Amino acid sequence: MIRPQCLTMSRQNIKSIVIVGGGTAGWMTAAALARVIDTRQTSIELVESSEIGTVGVGEATIPAIHDFNRRLGIDEVEFMRRTNATFKLGIEFVDWHHKGDEYMHPFGSYGQDLNGVAFHHYWLRQRQQLDTTPFAAYSLPHVAAKLGRFDYPDKDSRSVKSTFAYAFHFDASLYAGYLRSYSEKLGVRRTEGRIVDVRQRADDGFIESVLLADGGRIDGQLFIDCSGFRGLLIEDTLHAGYEDWRHWLPCDRALAVPGSRLPDLPPYTRATAHSAGWQWRIPLQHRTGNGHVFSSQYMDEDEAAAILLDNVAGEVLAEPRLLRFTPGKRKTMWSRNCIAIGLSGGFLEPLESTSIYLIQAAIMKLIEFFPAQAFSRPEIDEFNRQMSTKFDEVRDFIILHYKATERDDSPFWNYCRSMPIPEELERRMQLFRARGIASHRSSELFIETNWVSVYLGQHVIPAASDPRVDCLNAATIRQRLGDMTAHIRKAAEAMPTHAGFIDRRCAAR
Repeated sequence: MIRPQCLTMSRQNIKSIVIVGGGTAGWMTAAALARVIDTRQTSIELVESSEIGTVGVGEATIPAIHDFNRRLGIDEVEFMRRTNATFKLGIEFVDWHHKGDEYMHPFGSYGQDLNGVAFHHYWLRQRQQLDTTPFAAYSLPHVAAKLGRFDYPDKDSRSVKSTFAYAFHFDASLYAGYLRSYSEKLGVRRTEGRIVDVRQRADDGFIESVLLADGGRIDGQLFIDCSGFRGLLIEDTLHAGYEDWRHWLPCDRALAVPGSRLPDLPPYTRATAHSAGWQWRIPLQHRTGNGHVFSSQYMDEDEAAAILLDNVAGEVLAEPRLLRFTPGKRKTMWSRNCIAIGLSGGFLEPLESTSIYLIQAAIMKLIEFFPAQAFSRPEIDEFNRQMSTKFDEVRDFIILHYKATERDDSPFWNYCRSMPIPEELERRMQLFRARGIASHRSSELFIETNWVSVYLGQHVIPAASDPRVDCLNAATIRQRLGDMTAHIRKAAEAMPTHAGFIDRRCAAR
């Protein structure tokens, strides 16, 4: 395996890195660091205990996963075969605005911008003219997903097949195992053991070692906490503090259960709203991931389990497993010589499949601000500021799904519909309702197309559209939009079936 150019080592550089916890977060961190650090000069040791299970609910991703896998030089076909992966073109939301309603957040654009004006303004204009063509008809990944079709995007930007991206559904435990093998080949050392104590330096509180149940001791200069919700280092030891967001995101429990493989293997995740939360469905090559995210304030665990099991398609393969969590983020994700990555840094429900993205973002920021032994305060502060902002931005996008509902059939949805929301989200929603402007920052994960998809999907219809649409006459707009839907439908129907594509290209052995 060929390494890229490694970080330059000197006497001032970190010589020993200890990762506490395995799972997806731990092994993603180990793999990425081993890719850019010469492990012959700087040791990387991962400590995990087989006695402690991993959460393993993050089986759906967003297109950003490509950048991470590409940085590692991972072969996509091998990765998909090793993790029983399928392709993902978007997320379907069922019963969110009201019962019987559905829409999709696809990974791609809608229509084509005309004269420098975003496409959705032309669709709004046609809607005012009583054109009933759904917004979804202008999205190739949406049309293809509902037809059960998949193909790779076209690299020719002139092709309608260049207007979408894709992500994956995969078995998170298999992905962690795949990355473990990758990391160990690059010199990462794995130590089996349960940590029973953490030692700190007396003068500054920096962590100097962790002690294992078998009496072993592991010293390090940089510690990365991937210990999950507990936050063994960042919270139990360094007391970083935690921001609780249950007043905005009241769901604090999840039940997960595997089911048999779906015969049609749809290339999208489904999120179905229930009376006090929602249920995920994630199709893999060998089975289906199912789970019910719910609020313990509005529903007990027995009722939540019954709803989950009643709505699993196919055979249930195990007993539901309960996960308790508090939505929010660590007040400080980098404290002294410890960095929290994954669940130890914060947790947002997987409604938009952002869990693995937030792990990836923290790893990339760690590499960008990789410390010397002196641990510069400005770099630590900047890491914390940027990661805190990322959590806030993803949080607001998830809150939008709850706030934009018109459901009034349960106390849970009545609360979500009427709850106060963060000021920045309130400002964005008001701006879109007034003029259809989907405000976002250029550095954000979710851009204009993502916001518009959820706004219009949940019937947040602007009072007015961009007046520049009147620069084109009505007949021209009607003709251009009609051509768009025809090209999209034709391109989608020409794609192979999702199941057939996988069977031919990347079926698990």
